[in-house]
Amino acid sequence: MAALNISWQPTTAVLTKFSSLSQYDYNNLSSRQSCGNAFTSTCVSFPCFSPLSLSTTRAAFTKKIVSSTSCNMMPRSTKSGNETLWIQHNSLCPDTIASNNGRRRQCQVHSVFPTTPAEVSSVDDLFEFISSGPLLEKMGFTSESVAESIDKWLQYGLYLCRLFRLNELYLNLPQKIRLYHYYIPVFLWIEQQIADHSSSFDDGEEVPPLVVGFSAPQGCGKTTLVFALDYLFRMTGRKSATISIDDFYLTAGDQAKLRESNPGNALLEFRGNGGSHDLPFSVETLTAMCKLTKEGIKMKLPRYDKSAYDGRGDRADPSTWPEIEGPLSVILFEGWMLGFKPLPVEVVKDVDPQLETVNKNLEAYYDAWDKFIKSWVVIKIQDPSFVYQWRLQAEIAMREDGNPGMTNEEVLDFVSRYMPAYKAYLPTLYSEGPSGSHPNRLLVIDIDEGRNPILGC
Repeated sequence: MAALNISWQPTTAVLTKFSSLSQYDYNNLSSRQSCGNAFTSTCVSFPCFSPLSLSTTRAAFTKKIVSSTSCNMMPRSTKSGNETLWIQHNSLCPDTIASNNGRRRQCQVHSVFPTTPAEVSSVDDLFEFISSGPLLEKMGFTSESVAESIDKWLQYGLYLCRLFRLNELYLNLPQKIRLYHYYIPVFLWIEQQIADHSSSFDDGEEVPPLVVGFSAPQGCGKTTLVFALDYLFRMTGRKSATISIDDFYLTAGDQAKLRESNPGNALLEFRGNGGSHDLPFSVETLTAMCKLTKEGIKMKLPRYDKSAYDGRGDRADPSTWPEIEGPLSVILFEGWMLGFKPLPVEVVKDVDPQLETVNKNLEAYYDAWDKFIKSWVVIKIQDPSFVYQWRLQAEIAMREDGNPGMTNEEVLDFVSRYMPAYKAYLPTLYSEGPSGSHPNRLLVIDIDEGRNPILGC
């Protein structure tokens, strides 16, 4: 195995049982989950429900909640990968960390996880909570605009509660933050982006779907965010499609050729870094997706099987790819390295000499990916070592649920292959934005260690 040349050290990991939902294909309600190097495709059944009328919703929110009973939650562990969805938890999660004497001790994860659910007592209280969100001003929203559209906020919150099987009248603080400070504001921002995009075309012209790029480090919750947005679009009558840069990895045979042509380069030994993607295939796929402007036009979306070849991965059989049909309004395109752009050679060599080849490979990525993206959501983290912590949390959760998971050492080795790219390219992405991005079409969201939005600098 090639040696890694890395200088970073992970912070003390909070080993809590926590992971995110993976992408879902709604056409057949099958989930495509990435669990370490495991790949599962299984049917997920959502309960049938009739959305409450807005008057009923208002009345429910206005009614004072005095009961201390817990809400009816989804089972803690979903069998479509046995990953635990943190947003469903009302109770305080135990957290195990190593003490100085090497033994394990129990402690609380974060002070933001209360022992009892928060009360949602009235529409006025919820309005004040929404208005305190860190993203509102950045997105151009005001308290007045929230007040005028409070009915929509209530309806979207109800949809997401049904999706995640939460009791909308009894949300704890992390759940309220995630729904009303994060998912719904981003959804409304993208809705405005779609409107602006459509208005740039003349009457009678075919309007291609808006491609929104989500650039965010691994484990920070971008897949769950995209999952929630895709659901909201469908519930509000828009056709949307999701795609990931993972879907464009080289086939197993081509990945082996890449490895053989770069002996000793740990960054290209496995899939992940620039150079390990089939760029012509991604251009072909994205071009075809952008042409889904009419009903009856269909295509299949590629998917990647991370479990193939003992975890080395391979492109999934086309017979298993989900089918989508036009007309699409929006394409949600997510990936950990979207928007990365090549830097001067001396800069990347100072980070890691092995990064020089990756940096050269990045020159072709703008034409293959970024030029398709018209609006950007960049999720900004404070410390790249969070990636290690988040990945470790997911693997521990899988092991505790009795599923195969990487050891702590394997997690460190896996994440270390991405760290040089994070160290080299994130500063430029955060300071300049992706190549070709326009300030009015770029949303930068600062998140904390708990994956929640915070006020940025």
